[in-house]
Amino acid sequence: MADRDTVRWPPKYDIFGVNVSATTYEELLAAVTEAVRKGVPAIVAHMPVHGLVAAVRDEAFRTQINGFDVVAPDGQPVRWALAQFHDVRLQERVYGPEFMARLCARAAQEGFGIYLYGSRQDVLDRLATALTARFAGLRIAGREAPPFRPLTPEEDAAAVARVNGSGAAVVFIGLGCPKQEAFAYEHRGRIRAVQVCVGAAFDFHAGHKRMAPSWMQGCGLEWLHRLLQEPGRLGWRYLWTNTVFLFLAARRWLQGPGRPRVR
Repeated sequence: MADRDTVRWPPKYDIFGVNVSATTYEELLAAVTEAVRKGVPAIVAHMPVHGLVAAVRDEAFRTQINGFDVVAPDGQPVRWALAQFHDVRLQERVYGPEFMARLCARAAQEGFGIYLYGSRQDVLDRLATALTARFAGLRIAGREAPPFRPLTPEEDAAAVARVNGSGAAVVFIGLGCPKQEAFAYEHRGRIRAVQVCVGAAFDFHAGHKRMAPSWMQGCGLEWLHRLLQEPGRLGWRYLWTNTVFLFLAARRWLQGPGRPRVR
């Protein structure tokens, strides 16, 4: 099994103490494909504002996030922060659901299998149907919806054995932040695949929830679209995290030029 250092991972920059990768869809797709071809296990996260704020406020979670091979700028404000504080001018963010679609297309093209881990069984079944219809030749090596509670050591070991035994080269994890990132980090030495945390991508691609229109995504208003769909669940989260992000950005702006990249 090759070492992680043999893969050309994109550089990272410090955003409020969280190391975020300055990358593009094409660059990240190339890096993950390289890891798959070399048999390098890796962990990839997609970082929206609420995930960034959670990492800033929780040292243990921040340590996990900073241990990922890639922390892609999923949210537009995260991309803007890279530009403002490090002069990294990315043309677009790297959105988890979109990257999942592009990686599925690559998997179908090159013939490596994927594994779907998370959500509910009915959503997974609809997701598998949608993905195989959209990407001809895509091989779904396995799918499972874990229980909504911590796994016992025996259950955890069995899940790892199923994933590794499937031969999947990529494991998409849709458990929600921060649970999915914690799972990927805790299994980074045990799951012999590239683990990619994709948030709500399972619900979107399965047709279970509606994705924000492209104009809202481009303006950084995806949070508003999701808030209007699930005000009870997401109202306080977005009010709190967006406010904290604006405070952190203002404080960081007052400190002057950004620090050099961290990798």
